Amino acid sequence: MGLSRRKFTKEFKEAAVRRLELGASMAEVARACEVNANVLHRWRKELKSYGAKAFSGYGKNRAEEQRVAELERKVGRQALEIDFLRRCLQNVEEQRKLQALTTRSSSTRSSKKR
Repeated sequence: MGLSRRKFTKEFKEAAVRRLELGASMAEVARACEVNANVLHRWRKELKSYGAKAFSGYGKNRAEEQRVAELERKVGRQALEIDFLRRCLQNVEEQRKLQALTTRSSSTRSSKKR
């Protein structure tokens, strides 16, 4: 049977990192918290990187941030496509106007020749 992962609360992680900041050694805090020193390094790095947003719980916050970023990229791509299609439509309309002008002027010329 596989071992289940232990889950630590935000308060527990912050308390462990706070003990490190108060001068306790990495090994001492790791033994007291019954976690690997690498885990403490990761927690300290996370707290420095994300501040109050660190340890938001089961990665949901970062997953939501990634989803928002993905949707923003999609909106940006769609905005570019809309701009491109708008320019294409303008070009088509300009060509139709030019074609209408040349058709009209050529039809009046031919009628004058007769």
